[in-house]
Amino acid sequence: MFSALRGLISSDMGIDLGTANTLVYVKDKGIVLNEPSVVALADNGGKKCILAVGEEAKLMVGRTPGNITAVRPLKDGVIADFDVAEEMIKYFIRKVHNRKSFVSPQIMICIPRGATAVERRAIQESAECAGARRVFLIEEPMAAAIGAGLPVTEPTGSMVVDIGGGTTEVAVLSLGGIVYGNSVRVGGDKMDDAIISYIRKCHNLLIGDTTAEKIKKEVGAAILPEKGSGRSMPIKGRDLVNGVPKEIKITEIQVVESLAEPVAAVVEAIKFALENTPPELSADIVDKGIVMTGGGSLLSRLDELIRAKTGLPVSVAEDPLSCVAIGTGKALEELHVMKTVLLHAS
Repeated sequence: MFSALRGLISSDMGIDLGTANTLVYVKDKGIVLNEPSVVALADNGGKKCILAVGEEAKLMVGRTPGNITAVRPLKDGVIADFDVAEEMIKYFIRKVHNRKSFVSPQIMICIPRGATAVERRAIQESAECAGARRVFLIEEPMAAAIGAGLPVTEPTGSMVVDIGGGTTEVAVLSLGGIVYGNSVRVGGDKMDDAIISYIRKCHNLLIGDTTAEKIKKEVGAAILPEKGSGRSMPIKGRDLVNGVPKEIKITEIQVVESLAEPVAAVVEAIKFALENTPPELSADIVDKGIVMTGGGSLLSRLDELIRAKTGLPVSVAEDPLSCVAIGTGKALEELHVMKTVLLHAS
């Protein structure tokens, strides 16, 4: 009875505000929302108004008439459009929050490590405007490590690599803090852009972001196939020579070639972090290895490449896509223990 009453009183939630997707974790329920971080705007006589948010808005990307634009308010892991981002945050919170609740929810929001004080304040105020009772902020690599089950509050070194849509965050954690961390603006989006550029340059074919993402998931890899050209798939786009629709076949070996630059940037960020890690924590990482989270960690054989380049054990978290959201929610559930990992908005 008391647990049911507690659920009615407040739906406390953790939010992973990602460049590509936003996930919401509700206390005692787990992840209840996973939608693209996309907002569709309609231009009505010079005034912009929200037409759709999330899944519905993503379906409009690349297919809108002149007066409608589908935008992503977060770029490279940070807020690019404050007003639209605020409306998106409000929409997701209100979609999840039980209107019958007696008390406004407490909300924990995950932010990129490189977020400025202004961006932190904007995110906090957006959540407060949406009806939050209290707002807490947590850094993305810390949330990823908690979600992956790493012992972040213990006096032992843990290393996490979170490859999101806009950024790759590398961090070494110990005693509830980030001992060393760096963030590079390379992630799933840059990988998609690299595939688009490669196909345009080598095949004179123009494809969209959605097609590039599908190619990355189906035939993408970080290492060349052992035999022949590997997997292949047909793709459709616009022929840049004749200006008409065209279909070609792309192979795994071509996609590996196209992804070489962004993959190398991720590996360099990891090596740089290892070079700057204190010796005692380095010893812990040799034993425990590197844990990868985020959608980018699902790129085929990326863990093998990092293992080969660093000589360390590398593993992908059990649920890499949801790790950050789960960690954000767990930090909220265990607030008394996790207070040391939280940030202040200003």
